Amino acid sequence: MSSAFEKSWTGYLRADGRKGIRNLVLVIYTVECAQHVAHAIARDEENVQVIGFPGCYDNQYAIRLVMALARHPNVGAVLSVGLGCEYVQPARIAEVVRASGRPAEGFFIQELGGTRAAIAHGKEIVRRLGAEIDATVPRVPMGFADLTIGCECGGSDGTSGLAGNPTVGRFYDKLVDRGGRAIFEEIVEMIGLRDVLSTRAADATTRADVEAAYDKAEAYCRAVRQFSVSPGNFAGGLTTIEEKSMGAFAKSGSRPIQGVIKVGQAPAHAGLWLMDSVPDPHFMSFGYTNPNDTEGIMDLASGGSQIVLFVTGRGSVIGSPIAPLVKITGNSHTFAHMQEDMDFDAGRVLSGEMSLDAAAESLADLVFRVAAGAPSKPEALGHHEYFVMYKYQDPPRRACRL
Repeated sequence: MSSAFEKSWTGYLRADGRKGIRNLVLVIYTVECAQHVAHAIARDEENVQVIGFPGCYDNQYAIRLVMALARHPNVGAVLSVGLGCEYVQPARIAEVVRASGRPAEGFFIQELGGTRAAIAHGKEIVRRLGAEIDATVPRVPMGFADLTIGCECGGSDGTSGLAGNPTVGRFYDKLVDRGGRAIFEEIVEMIGLRDVLSTRAADATTRADVEAAYDKAEAYCRAVRQFSVSPGNFAGGLTTIEEKSMGAFAKSGSRPIQGVIKVGQAPAHAGLWLMDSVPDPHFMSFGYTNPNDTEGIMDLASGGSQIVLFVTGRGSVIGSPIAPLVKITGNSHTFAHMQEDMDFDAGRVLSGEMSLDAAAESLADLVFRVAAGAPSKPEALGHHEYFVMYKYQDPPRRACRL
């Protein structure tokens, strides 16, 4: 019987050679004062989504994240909307996006005379951009080797580490073996696993990078006096941060870690990659690491993930813009109770209904269908939550692949 990993579909070819599974117009607002207009522009428009940065002032981390998302393989065109008195300039965003081979425009609301005029102008632009990319973006064959897939976990219970994350881990092994890219993050949920992480490094350089990222994360957790475990996790059957860490780490599978990347940086080549999203120590009090699941999902998308997997034992109702979110639970009760929101029941591994290999193949078939255009549950419900915050993180040592 052929593997789901051998299936192919048609994607969208970008100028940088990457392939997207969606062909979106992205509206970016550059300050919180413009978010109402940005959302009104996108409302009731097909294949138009919104992200934005709320701050008036420059923040390198946030700008790097937004610019990586603006040049994401699922994005075909961009409209940037500002108020007019903030630091970040819509025209500059549009200029950088155009240099990536995508059509892009930008404007200030103040220059157009206010809310209604800006909404009408913006709607005219996104319709024109959408028609342009529908007509001009090449359609090309696409397979699992063309995919970058990220994974986040949240709302964890005891089944997350027993079935939900291990199913993703086995899926990741098969994806990597076929030439795909897999990204996992949440290093603050791997406290206690320094030696385990280190032994998975592909080489000495990566080992040093992994250990440095771990040490920074542990120091960060001590500095803010908060570790990534909650009353909801305890209610779900988890007892210690180490127990939760082992369960969270299970989503990485068993293949060697090729390197550590930062937010807004894409993997340089095929394989398994660890994303470091923890603030760097220059301004330890300036921004928190992943204050909610939505930010972590955005971080993974900024690494070029065309799809993001989200493992949640207790259930969740969030989605994401740009990269479709596929929600997985290792708890069959959660799946039955929240079936409208959950995409995949990995609890069947615990019940003996299927093996871990069979679950990974079934998940691959779901990923194929979403990549080929079928909406995930969050997409179908209109969930496109996003969160971009102030944070400090040094730029990557190596150039980002954008």
